[in-house]
Amino acid sequence: MKRILVTGGAGFIGTHLCKRLLNEGNKVICLDDYSSGSKDNIIHLLDNPNFELVQHDVTIPFFIEVDEIYNLACPASPVQYQNDPIKTIKTSVMGAINMLDLAQRIGAKILQASTSEVYGDPNIHPQPETYWGNVNPIGSRACYDEGKRCAESLFVNYHKQNNVRIKIVRIFNTYGPNMLTNDGRVVSNFIVQAFRNKPITIYGDGCQTRSFQYVDDLVDGLIRMMNTSDEVIGPINIGNPDEFTILELAKKVIELTGSNSWIEFRELPEDDPMQRKPDISKAIEMLGGWSPKIDLKTGLLNTIDYFKKIIVR
Repeated sequence: MKRILVTGGAGFIGTHLCKRLLNEGNKVICLDDYSSGSKDNIIHLLDNPNFELVQHDVTIPFFIEVDEIYNLACPASPVQYQNDPIKTIKTSVMGAINMLDLAQRIGAKILQASTSEVYGDPNIHPQPETYWGNVNPIGSRACYDEGKRCAESLFVNYHKQNNVRIKIVRIFNTYGPNMLTNDGRVVSNFIVQAFRNKPITIYGDGCQTRSFQYVDDLVDGLIRMMNTSDEVIGPINIGNPDEFTILELAKKVIELTGSNSWIEFRELPEDDPMQRKPDISKAIEMLGGWSPKIDLKTGLLNTIDYFKKIIVR
């Protein structure tokens, strides 16, 4: 049994990761301040004697003895991270420093949940890990983009200078059960709007593309990355390379929900990327046979079923 700390463990991805780690027989400590996560997500885990919940802000140092740390703490949707951009930067940077200091002190292995947003609005397609990105450092998305880029730099330098055992993954668009109704990401937005028979709001002309990864595939990739040898530090892209336009996604959600919603086009936000697709050849090679298993229709049906239970039309 390993003792594992998951920061942001009450968030959308953290919830699924905590459950999987518990099912594999580990002791899991979930750390969250509920700024973008929810206690409701993990309340069903509280009866498990191997699960511990701690309310704490990662911008404040934290002390515990564990074997591994998954650093997931940070709001991940534009609505959430732009709501308090200074706090977003602090969470990304100070949170990384505090968790790296902890990992160094206790000799733990630590994984950083970075993001495809480090690539910005890419001019290389699909995006390999060698691409440095096209990011506006003072734009409305910069609090998240640059915060995560800085966190990657911190991880690499703690590894080089202090011999901390690190792992870096870059997560591409992920969806699934336990997303909040006001999450602000495109899949949850469309499903909630569809169930409420409200217009499906598309920003821009809908021709921009995304690659959507079901959360179970991501969690499998995170755990496989943590279990690689110390020589494998990343960054490694984890995502689903199947590419869809936003307009295709909207039509698919309307079809699968049987909604009476219609599509409305609105102005494209600042620095919204036109294309996003991971090159996952490195993940396939390094992560013991990992590859995405859940196709978009299957994943959407699972997610729709979840939202159907919590939304009254």
